[in-house]
Amino acid sequence: MYIRESTPNDIERIMQIYSEGRAYMRKNGNMLQWNDGYPSEELIRQDIENRVSFVVCDDNDEIICVFAFIKGPDITYAEIYHGNWPNDNDYYVIHRIAVSTHRKGVAGFVYDYCLSKANTVRIDTHRDNIPMQNSLNKYGFTYCGIIHLLNGDERLAYQKERTNI
Repeated sequence: MYIRESTPNDIERIMQIYSEGRAYMRKNGNMLQWNDGYPSEELIRQDIENRVSFVVCDDNDEIICVFAFIKGPDITYAEIYHGNWPNDNDYYVIHRIAVSTHRKGVAGFVYDYCLSKANTVRIDTHRDNIPMQNSLNKYGFTYCGIIHLLNGDERLAYQKERTNI
């Protein structure tokens, strides 16, 4: 596997992976996250233009995962409730991670990559996204509290330091 920046030529496959991700969420009881076609093709195009969109490719050069990796600060992480961030270090955020179905170990590969680029990584997920929570806990992310998206929706927030690997 390897990671590279996304290009406009990847958009069709990226949108397919997000569709698979939404189906997987629904199958696993997460009915509320990524509704109404989120993430949109327009948002993905913005991520690509801003050079924050990445894909994971398998050994056959097939795209099997997509994610955004964005330097903070993130406005939605400015306030945290029912907990706190462990520190005020500079950080990067993983957003919109989705893995093609039937792929194991890809999320950990992404976490390793991100922590090789940043000392502090933050990520959030929906309360009903139990598979993602399990992935974050298994990898050693620390649950920090609740943040709210710009639309007011709550998310469970996590952080990991490079030194914790």
